[in-house]
Amino acid sequence: MDFQSLRHLLLLDIETVPQYPEYEQLPELWKALWCTKISKAMPENFSPDEAYLQKAGIMAEFGKIICISTGFFYEDKEKGICLKMKSLYGDDERLLLEEFIQLTEKFLKSFPGMQLGGHNIKEFDVPYLCRRMIINGLKLPDFLQVQNKKPWEVNWIDTLHWWRFGDFKNYTSLHLLATTLGIPTSKDDIDGSEVQHVYHREKNLLRIVNYCQKDVAVVAQVILRFKNLPLLPPGNTFVALPDGNTIEAENFPTWQPTK
Repeated sequence: MDFQSLRHLLLLDIETVPQYPEYEQLPELWKALWCTKISKAMPENFSPDEAYLQKAGIMAEFGKIICISTGFFYEDKEKGICLKMKSLYGDDERLLLEEFIQLTEKFLKSFPGMQLGGHNIKEFDVPYLCRRMIINGLKLPDFLQVQNKKPWEVNWIDTLHWWRFGDFKNYTSLHLLATTLGIPTSKDDIDGSEVQHVYHREKNLLRIVNYCQKDVAVVAQVILRFKNLPLLPPGNTFVALPDGNTIEAENFPTWQPTK
């Protein structure tokens, strides 16, 4: 497979956190709803507050999105494959989602056959995005209107599903898959379980953005491996900044290259 098969691909990764830093800060109604939600999903020796810290961020009813990182492939003047990323982030989730819809609409104008790509996006990122859009009173874009579509009609690339090859018994993390394929991973600073602490306690959103972008870059490398194409060399991954400038990913604030 050649580079042309990647031109319409928009890579995606999101980071989510609980809406409240701790279970005790939930309104009473939501405490009851939380206890009902987890009553059959968590071991009996877990208290509601422990379960909240572990699971609330990944449940769209109790969490929110704080970062959406995207990326797309392109060729430079020497026909080398490059990756350009852009992250949307902030405390105002509705604004974040509106910006994401605008970004995808702009990408669709250039590539009408747009495909979404990522790791486990079919079971986590995209459903979470859709639920939070509805919660925030936003209309789902046409490309996310999948309610009545058959699975094979949803034309998204999910590297988790690629790696399963039809075997749905096990979950394989991006970190494990990348390591298995000999690709440096993004887990050199924080991992998903630490995102809520970094957001609610450290108030360090850029550190989370950095982590999210690295996941997009790793997914890009995994896709290149699947397609038997050369991996992105150092210096071929870029980040679009809010001011319109573009820098090498290694120069993004708090980006520490994996050694």
